[in-house]
Amino acid sequence: MSSNPNTPVEVTQVSEAGLPRWVTLLFVVAFALVGYLLYAGYAARQNFHKGLDDADRKTQALAAQIDKTNSRVADLKGQLDVTSQKLGLTQDELARARSLAQSIKKDQQKSDAELHQQIGAVQADTSTKFGQVATELSGTKTEVDATKADLESTKSKLQSTIGDLGVQSGLIARNHDEVEELKRLGERDIFEFSLNKNSKGPEHVGPIQVLLRKVDTKRFKYTLNVVADDKSIEKKDKTVGEPIQFYVRGARAPYEIVVFDLSKDQAKGYLSTPKSARSAPPAAMPAGSSSSAPPGK
Repeated sequence: MSSNPNTPVEVTQVSEAGLPRWVTLLFVVAFALVGYLLYAGYAARQNFHKGLDDADRKTQALAAQIDKTNSRVADLKGQLDVTSQKLGLTQDELARARSLAQSIKKDQQKSDAELHQQIGAVQADTSTKFGQVATELSGTKTEVDATKADLESTKSKLQSTIGDLGVQSGLIARNHDEVEELKRLGERDIFEFSLNKNSKGPEHVGPIQVLLRKVDTKRFKYTLNVVADDKSIEKKDKTVGEPIQFYVRGARAPYEIVVFDLSKDQAKGYLSTPKSARSAPPAAMPAGSSSSAPPGK
């Protein structure tokens, strides 16, 4: 009800909305992240198998090279024997030639062992990297699960309801801690206040002013005046936890006042405004009101 009966108060009816858009966006981001993790795991497995295939091909190529080298050594030994017979080498010279062949064979065996050791190291390194990728994917999945759990916890704490203008309200805080949670979510600007019924005039709360007129602690009801756009709007016999809604010039969504605690001559709660309201000019004081009224919290 307006303090001026000749001044009409526009009440805009807005249909009920579903869940807040930020909740839907968080779910979309969570599902997109899970899809990305599944794809990353698949790509990591493909790279791991490709690395093993490459290592097997290299091993086969090296084994073929070893066989070819051993065959050449055998050919050289045969040629040495034939040459020795043709040249009539002495037994000492033949012994030196055989010793040289044995030395070559030992060097070849040593090279073979080093090669097998290198292949094993490559395979072990590939397995280790694959294990690291799997561990990172597991850790990321844990973070996604934690984000989803935090979202569900926030939804269980903060409830959505219909305001006194019949407009679907956002999430409602019921105490100071939940007000801080609303601020952290960042969907709207939040101004917490503590109003005193004995105040000489309206108290500043964010971009508007509010005057607490009546408190009924037995019925958990109160009456206050909202001063905005050079108008004073009376909100009579409102209940604790009920969103009080009103429109301010230039804002597409309504402002909301929620009182969550009543005591003798005092009301505690918060004002919730659209983000665009941050730049709105302060509301004008009505004629006869004191300009030294204490600001709200």
